[in-house]
Amino acid sequence: MKIVADLHVHTKYARATSPRNDVPGLCEGAAVKGINVMATGDFTHPVYFEELKAQLTENDNGLFPYKNIHFILSSEISLIYSQEGKVRKMHHVMLAPSLEIAGQINDALSKIGNLSADGRPILGLSSAALADELFSISKDIVIIPAHIWTPWFAIFGSKSGVDSVEEAFEEHSRKIFALETGLSSDPAMNWMLSSLDKYTLVSNSDAHSLNKLGREANVFDLKTLSYDSIMNAIRTRKGFVKTFEFYPEEGKYHYDGHRSCDINFSPWESKSRNNICPVCKKQLTIGVLHRVADLADRKPGFRPESAVPFEYIVPLHTIISKTIKKSETTQAVLAEYSKIIRYFGNEFSVFEAENDQIKLATTPQIADSIIRVKEGRIKWVPGFDGVFGDLILDDSMSKKAVDKKQKSLDDFTP
Repeated sequence: MKIVADLHVHTKYARATSPRNDVPGLCEGAAVKGINVMATGDFTHPVYFEELKAQLTENDNGLFPYKNIHFILSSEISLIYSQEGKVRKMHHVMLAPSLEIAGQINDALSKIGNLSADGRPILGLSSAALADELFSISKDIVIIPAHIWTPWFAIFGSKSGVDSVEEAFEEHSRKIFALETGLSSDPAMNWMLSSLDKYTLVSNSDAHSLNKLGREANVFDLKTLSYDSIMNAIRTRKGFVKTFEFYPEEGKYHYDGHRSCDINFSPWESKSRNNICPVCKKQLTIGVLHRVADLADRKPGFRPESAVPFEYIVPLHTIISKTIKKSETTQAVLAEYSKIIRYFGNEFSVFEAENDQIKLATTPQIADSIIRVKEGRIKWVPGFDGVFGDLILDDSMSKKAVDKKQKSLDDFTP
């Protein structure tokens, strides 16, 4: 059976998250997007964990059916700690196969930090120490380093990360088998590091609102649907069909820059200025593309033999908004979105559809925009320093707009 899974989201108990992000809301949003397996998010929060126990039915396969969606127990941890004289800040996704094991995780971590402070709690614990705690509870717990290239809170982040999984997890590194690419990188960028070949690359939405669900996701073809079958597909890549990916230029840390100074630089521009902002004369926020280039030992275009394929998508709300030139929250955009969803059943089916079907479902202008996205005939003003990238659908060119045919990593990697 073919399923779409989003394994990393947040709930109303996490900062800056919609009050609709709870089990009923996530179920509703998943159905609209076409997601079959939905992360619960934030199971470490005591109040939300009680809700999960009350609303989800335990069965013997590690997934929790709610209406037509299967939930998987997930939570994200923010670690801040010192290592070799430097402050490290990393986010990791935890997946658990049962409420009992999730409860044991909560009991252990509550002795280290305040789990009720936020749906994504902050703990003064190293990545290796977290792994030690979790794997002592159950070997079936899975740790996936989250959005691995984000500058501020990621395993390879330019501001507080390290250069390898082994540095972060030490003796437990062999138990880490997957990495989350994050919105500002795609698998092709990660394939430039031979050291990452042994890790399966997964993609998730990290959504804080329902309309952001599935902006990245994983597609599996499984004989049976269970926690173990999904984890085995990730571990072995057998039955892992593809990932749906943000264009990395859309991610809010793809390029370098300073938001407050309105400086948005490519890595080669930053390097020509010694990574110093020309406005405030301070260090630029070094983005994902730059950081990948610093660690890369391969040229762009290399594809490992066992790599999982991927497909770029842009959220349908964004495509409609950019086409009709109205805000994503306007009634005009919402009405057109609902019309297309009624035709196809869910959002992912739009991107799987043939072009002729798309033309029957909506206006010629919107259909053309969807097809342009599918075929990669679009441009971006890349995201930088916390600002999302700006989609350019028409032929009018912003001075900052780029496409993949322009300067690439070839310009600044050995």
